[in-house]
Amino acid sequence: MMRTDQTLLEQMKISDVDIINRMDVLALSKEELQILSSHQKIIDDNIDIIVEEFYEKQIEIEEISLVIGDADTLLRLRNAQRRYVIDLFSGYYDREYVNNRLRIGMIHKRIGVDPRLYLSAIRTLKNIVNTVLKRNIKANSILEMTLDALDKLIYFDTTLVFDAYIDSLVREVESAKRKTEAYAEGLEEKVAERTKQLEEQAKTDSLTGIYNQRAMHEILRRELSVSHRRQTVLSFVYFDIDNFKAINDKLGHIEGDDVLKYIGKIMKKIVREVDVPCRYGGDEFCLILPDCANEDAEIICQRLIEAFNEVYPEYTLSIGISEASPLKHVDSMELINIADGKMYLAKKETGSNICN
Repeated sequence: MMRTDQTLLEQMKISDVDIINRMDVLALSKEELQILSSHQKIIDDNIDIIVEEFYEKQIEIEEISLVIGDADTLLRLRNAQRRYVIDLFSGYYDREYVNNRLRIGMIHKRIGVDPRLYLSAIRTLKNIVNTVLKRNIKANSILEMTLDALDKLIYFDTTLVFDAYIDSLVREVESAKRKTEAYAEGLEEKVAERTKQLEEQAKTDSLTGIYNQRAMHEILRRELSVSHRRQTVLSFVYFDIDNFKAINDKLGHIEGDDVLKYIGKIMKKIVREVDVPCRYGGDEFCLILPDCANEDAEIICQRLIEAFNEVYPEYTLSIGISEASPLKHVDSMELINIADGKMYLAKKETGSNICN
């Protein structure tokens, strides 16, 4: 397989176990990461101030100013720095997070940034963010834990950046591989067999047999990242059964459950192999449609209505469709909220309706 077909994470063979070990070495716990994410609003409210002050200090350094070179590059760097700081407090420190940090190291190496300048810059950024946190967190104990957690996370990031920077990660991974290979190979099949069922149960809605809300959020974030990287379109469908409470109240929960089960059945039947049907909760359902434009999503929704009405002609669906594209970048929650809003617009008309 060509390197261009792999992410940096895959090229450097960093596994989920390796990510956890890196955090353990720094004594960076899940609780500390949760403390950081609890202050996301502070960062969101001050992100412009943080980025502005950071680049004011950076362009004062002649070497850095020469590397930046022009206004367009500076604008791109500002946007990238916004994303970097926001990600520190996002609450998501998964494989995609690690891959983004590796990419930072790769880019800095390609443009020839001296490592000492990077370390100087990251120290400056940390001081600016610390100042913002000190100004907004009044409880000293919480502030101390937050600053300590941020310090560990930045160290975590820096190790990833320099692994890519000096291209020495292969040796580290090979060393870790030799230590764990004998143990991992012996347990891999048994662990996979024992955990597969638990994983499926955790991701699957027990009534309908499709993905549940928790799995939907995870898959949607992943598919949006893939769509952004490949510059493709992704559509998201959000719908519910009109007056479903009346169905339960009048005909009982057994009838209501049968209707929900049938929705799950036809969703799996009408979608493409790459599409992801999910139950959001109650009578609300979602479809994640990778590489699918708004117009094609509407065709799928029309098939859904037709299949549903073959068995339940007396019931109707209200459907909202949202879209992410190379020209319209949205995060997962924004995509969900847009589709949800359009679903309620569809409810203004009688009968089954689609709003895109």
